[in-house]
Amino acid sequence: MTLKERITEDMKAAMRSGEKERLGAIRMLTAAIKQREVDERITLDDAQVVGVIEKMIKQRRESLHQFQAGNRPDLADKEAAEIALLQAYLPAALTEGEVDALIADAITTTGAASIKDMGKVMALIKSRAQGRADMAVVGAKIKAKLGG
Repeated sequence: MTLKERITEDMKAAMRSGEKERLGAIRMLTAAIKQREVDERITLDDAQVVGVIEKMIKQRRESLHQFQAGNRPDLADKEAAEIALLQAYLPAALTEGEVDALIADAITTTGAASIKDMGKVMALIKSRAQGRADMAVVGAKIKAKLGG
């Protein structure tokens, strides 16, 4: 079963059980997937769907911080619930050790010697860790290892 099929099945299950919040979040996800498919005139595969989900999670995290700063716990709770729902569709996250090993391998593979080579390392890691690691954290670790 592809990721898109799993999302569709979860939407049907949420409709049957009457979970309005969950149904709304899943419908928002399917709308984002369909929008990207229409815009680019393609059918998304699982890796591209993961990219859409990551983008939606990033947007919700930014909103969550804004709502917390604005003292709006009701809206912050809604965003946190949507983040948790969306994260369920992502592959299992990498551990700290796995991320460090991936970075070390990418640095040796690309022959990176300084911060100028960070783009090459990030490109390699992004292809390997899509949806499994927070790329902002990975970027900071790479910068530290390359002496930036």
